[in-house]
Amino acid sequence: LALALPLPSVALENGLARTPPMGWMSWERFRCNVDCQTDPRNCISEQLFFEMADRLAEDGWRELGYEYINIDDCWSAKQRDAAGQLAPDPKRFPSGIKALADYVHARGLKLGIYGDLGVFTCGGYPGTMLEHVKQDAQTFAAWGVDMLKLDGCYSSAEEQAKGYPEMARALNATGRPIVYSCSWPAYQGGLPPKVNYTILAEICNLWRNYDDIQDSWESVLSIVDWFFTNQDVLQPAAGPSHWNDPDMLIIGNFGLSYEQSRSQMALWTVMAAPLLMSTDLRTISPSAKEILQNRLMIQINQDPLGIQGRRIVKEKSHIEVFLRPLSQAASALVFFSRRTDMPFHYTTSLAKLHFPEDAVYEVQDVYVGKVVGALKTADNFTVVINPSGVVMWYLRPVALPEQPWHVVRQQASG
Repeated sequence: LALALPLPSVALENGLARTPPMGWMSWERFRCNVDCQTDPRNCISEQLFFEMADRLAEDGWRELGYEYINIDDCWSAKQRDAAGQLAPDPKRFPSGIKALADYVHARGLKLGIYGDLGVFTCGGYPGTMLEHVKQDAQTFAAWGVDMLKLDGCYSSAEEQAKGYPEMARALNATGRPIVYSCSWPAYQGGLPPKVNYTILAEICNLWRNYDDIQDSWESVLSIVDWFFTNQDVLQPAAGPSHWNDPDMLIIGNFGLSYEQSRSQMALWTVMAAPLLMSTDLRTISPSAKEILQNRLMIQINQDPLGIQGRRIVKEKSHIEVFLRPLSQAASALVFFSRRTDMPFHYTTSLAKLHFPEDAVYEVQDVYVGKVVGALKTADNFTVVINPSGVVMWYLRPVALPEQPWHVVRQQASG
């Protein structure tokens, strides 16, 4: 591998993140709360991560695939140590990151950490400047870290163009499998010509393309709008080991209603997005937990083909339809209502949604679980969609026509 290292295309043959990563991340819910004096339960400290690891391991999350416990910004000391190494804040992480990684690994989980390619992290902690890239990669590997999110505050476009590929090579060179999440495109507007998604896919396992999510429906909608408005560019860029990341799941927090929570989960799943929850798993409500632990939803999100879905219909009535092709000629459909008045009766047929003629499908409602057999492509059907809610279907072909399925796939993936 050493001989091949200068070639960027080799950089991310790390075999990792074949399906979108799943787990928990501190940022959206706990931010940069470092006040452990007055708020010990919610500050960024080893205690918070020990407790979240326990919850993932004991409350049924790990078995469903939620395996990463990801530290975000504000974990480190305000200065590098005498050897120039990053070090955790000694008061808030007295046991050190290696001990935290061991704790997490003992529970069958993986640990993620945060860095920033720049002078400082976004929260004002020591960044990873170009001369530190190799050293920091080695530090993370020695600690037993399994995933790195590398942010881009306080760095120039030139530094980013150098540093992000450099970190991919440095992580690979450690010999430790570390999933690499880079925020590079988010700092360059997320779109060509500034962002080259072909190069990105060779460098990073996942990347943040757009703004940080906030705890509001308005924020979720702005992300959905940006991703699907630009789907012709973004959708082909995603696949096994290289994913678009629309940011964290905020289900279980304060800003989303029940219907909106179901919508975020369904839309992130159709996007083949990483499922990184940022909520308090110690106090999460049964209804939020039920949404996040929906087995069929997770199976769809983790589909091995790894094709990102697309918006295929945008009605004047403020109903939108999304389609994600899945393995074994199955697919997922999401009917989404942007209405704010009352439940809407939406009538269509699979034929109108470009499914192959003369096919027959078994349909399962992902949230309700109910199975409807033998829906023909030509049959009209009606779904009732609540305001800011979704109806999500999983369709399995019972009988397929002569027309090869890849034709439909091409229509779906543009």
